[in-house]
Amino acid sequence: MLEQDVLLPSTRLRWCVQPWMLALIVGALNLAYIAGPNSLELSPDEAHYWDWSRHLDLCYYSKGPLVAWLIGASTAVFGVTPLGVRFPAVVCGVLILLGLLQLCRKQDRWWCLGVVIALPPFSAASVLMTIDPPVLACWTWGLVAVVQRRWKCVGLLLAIGLLAKLTMLLFAVGLLGWLVFTRPINARGAWQAFALASLGFVPLVIWNLQHDGVSLLHLLGHANNGEAAASWFSAPVFLVGQFGLLLGVGFVLCVVGWWKSSRHDPLLWLSAPVLAFFVVASVRSSGQANWAAPAYLGGLILGMRWWLPRSTVFTRRLLIAGLALGIGASMLVRFPALYRPVLAALLPAPTEQKPLPIRQVDPTARLAGWKTLAKAVDRIRAEEEQRGQPVFVATMVWTTPGELGFYCNGHPPVYSFGLALADRSSQYDLWHPNPVADAQAFAGQSFVYVGEELPKGVCDELIRKERVTHTENGVPLASWTIWVGRGYRGFADIPRGHPQRY
Repeated sequence: MLEQDVLLPSTRLRWCVQPWMLALIVGALNLAYIAGPNSLELSPDEAHYWDWSRHLDLCYYSKGPLVAWLIGASTAVFGVTPLGVRFPAVVCGVLILLGLLQLCRKQDRWWCLGVVIALPPFSAASVLMTIDPPVLACWTWGLVAVVQRRWKCVGLLLAIGLLAKLTMLLFAVGLLGWLVFTRPINARGAWQAFALASLGFVPLVIWNLQHDGVSLLHLLGHANNGEAAASWFSAPVFLVGQFGLLLGVGFVLCVVGWWKSSRHDPLLWLSAPVLAFFVVASVRSSGQANWAAPAYLGGLILGMRWWLPRSTVFTRRLLIAGLALGIGASMLVRFPALYRPVLAALLPAPTEQKPLPIRQVDPTARLAGWKTLAKAVDRIRAEEEQRGQPVFVATMVWTTPGELGFYCNGHPPVYSFGLALADRSSQYDLWHPNPVADAQAFAGQSFVYVGEELPKGVCDELIRKERVTHTENGVPLASWTIWVGRGYRGFADIPRGHPQRY
């Protein structure tokens, strides 16, 4: 009786709530959050992908076209709003949960839902529309299709996933390894999956042939970032980061599941090698913590299968505590006003040299202040337009144009001077006309510019208008400098002083 008391409430709820119903309830709550007034502003990545959706194409500089296609379809229905941008993420989040339910044993389903809902990578992918939600949704249902031996579905899901992110290639590699080394007797027709998956490459190849292979150069740039020497110490640091990202208990579940599972299980081949790949890759380039997220979809299922029949009261309570911690952390991240004043009080006071100390420890600060900046840009732009000529908007780095394009009145096109100012290449360098590559098209025009001071000679006159600092509850979160440049000349005569970076 005591052991039943620490179970998730499957025995008490099974007559009135089914696991799939909980998945839909979670989706409805996420939808209410992104449509509500207290949701976080768009992240730079989300705004960047939204900007892509205004220029629908077969591929883009750093990623495939799926994220832009989904955002474009959603904003066509819900308008250019946070709901319009993020609605596909909510749908993908529900699909991930429903797919994992198909992989779970009946007795594991409530536990599996609790774990996935609580873990930060999957919680974030349910509300933030980056490339991760569609990739994780395709990966999850790809696992389902492999387990059920529906090879045509596997191939189509691989093709769709490749349109979002080339990480789906690791799914294909894992599948190939499983087929070659375990030779499952009931895998006839599996090779159809690879033929269908190749369709996902068609738009990517066509676009890259038209653009000198910049996507491939960008991908290789991750492997050769040149910013830090190769170090085997990077691998354990990466693993520690993954341990923390999965709240410890999730990571342990995955590792135990991989260790104890049969080598013939396709979930092993489609999860453990993915983490191994990114551990090895971390020696060369640290990358992003979320890159290995697909590995944990199969890993959690395997871990749950092994652990639950052997679990004790103590280990179940430990897992419940971890899940509660994860859900609490997810709620705090979604409503950062609840913790920022406390966090700010623990940090050093802002100084002239370090005016924004909270940005070093609070990742949600990157999602704050864009409305404030856009309002200031709109005001200065209106003042300049009273001079009787059009005024363009530009920024120093590629992460800002999407935010200003989204939040400024009328959603104007916003350009990036980044390639001429030591920023890496970006999609903005490929759209034409742009003020760096096509200076003659903007000659003599005025710009409202956000960033550091431009080199002399770019404009006839460069005026520093104001410093915009966004604060919430007295905590400074973001700061920018706005300039007005009149009589634009271009960067043609100004040496960049750095190699082109992808």
